[in-house]
Amino acid sequence: MLLGAILIFSGLLLLYYGAEYLVTGSSHLALSFGIRPLVIGLTVVAFATSMPELMVSLFAAIKGSSSIAAGNIIGSNIANIALILGTAAVLTPLAIARTTLSREVPMMVIASLAAYLLAWDGQLGFFNGLLLFLSLIGFLLYCIFTARGTVVLEGDGALEKVVATEVGHRRRNLLLVLFGIIGLGLGAELMVRGAVMIATLLGVSEVVVGLTVVALGTSLPELAASLMSAAKGEMDLSVGNVIGSNIFNVLFVLGICPMIRPLQIEPRILRIDFPVMFGFFALLVIMLCVVPPRRVLGRWRGAVLLGGYALFVASLFQ
Repeated sequence: MLLGAILIFSGLLLLYYGAEYLVTGSSHLALSFGIRPLVIGLTVVAFATSMPELMVSLFAAIKGSSSIAAGNIIGSNIANIALILGTAAVLTPLAIARTTLSREVPMMVIASLAAYLLAWDGQLGFFNGLLLFLSLIGFLLYCIFTARGTVVLEGDGALEKVVATEVGHRRRNLLLVLFGIIGLGLGAELMVRGAVMIATLLGVSEVVVGLTVVALGTSLPELAASLMSAAKGEMDLSVGNVIGSNIFNVLFVLGICPMIRPLQIEPRILRIDFPVMFGFFALLVIMLCVVPPRRVLGRWRGAVLLGGYALFVASLFQ
């Protein structure tokens, strides 16, 4: 038990610092090319903060622990919406861009629904993963297209100064990205080993471990990135990171893993956990689009999301 806890804690530290280096290096690299925060949040930072989910799910799938792999993704997506956006909103109210609600949020819902339908037979195989991965390429092409209007324009002096500074730090940022990837790989290996060990000793199902401990651990980079962005007033980066990370989790992680080894999806994931995730998506949309003031995630709404997440976690151990 103690060894399993030490492995999980060590893995969490490596995941956190690995993701921190990867987020810092990759976001600064993107800034050096003049890309604005929302697009960075939807793509570069979202990709970087999804790397722990990929590494953990990949190692779990290779070791035959499909329940941890699948539970990690569903649990991380729930944590991203309820825990991370909820915490960020309690810290400082988040103003959501109209385009985010009309384009990126529907993309997140559609991607998750596609994964749910593909997994309905209890397995995500090679061609299921390939379809999800091809959808990711479509999403990236969309982001590249929309990024055309988000590069730094002449006359935007403040942003031009930031870009000029970052251009001189590209080598350092590339090293940060490299160290981050190494840390993520080692951290994922340790965390999966520890999680499987504890689940076996306690008689807790692997899917519950994946939905809670592993999901929370792999969501730490998103939490850190979103809270830091919200504290600095960079709302677009904070929200874009969460929405983009959820899209990457589904299309990238659930795309890559089944192409390497088919994922077996437990009935409870299809019957309970996927619907709970969609329930949080619906709650977010209702609060932002139906209940006034619209397009604002205020403190009380953040508290509602946090309360819902606490109830979800508590229900797993009933």
